[in-house]
Amino acid sequence: MATYSELMAQAQALMAQAEQARKAELAAVIADIKAKMKEYGITVADLGSAGAVSRKAGKSSKSAAPAKYRGPQGELWAGGPGRKPEWVRAVLAAGKSIEDYRI
Repeated sequence: MATYSELMAQAQALMAQAEQARKAELAAVIADIKAKMKEYGITVADLGSAGAVSRKAGKSSKSAAPAKYRGPQGELWAGGPGRKPEWVRAVLAAGKSIEDYRI
């Protein structure tokens, strides 16, 4: 039976082989794409901004919806689904109506 260090060495060797294979396949795919772009006269501009889109472009921590409520300290809330802000929970826990805070 192989030791832990031998198995780790084998795993690292396999990961190195896998990375080499990935790079080779990637180079082939890129060459194929470039050939098709040349064949059909496609430019990078024709592809739109899809290649320049940031990975964070679809993620936003703020809601795009307009605020419907203003809290006691000026906090804004759109009233959408999901977890309610702390100030809303405090207002409701105090027995008040959230409608009193509607903008």
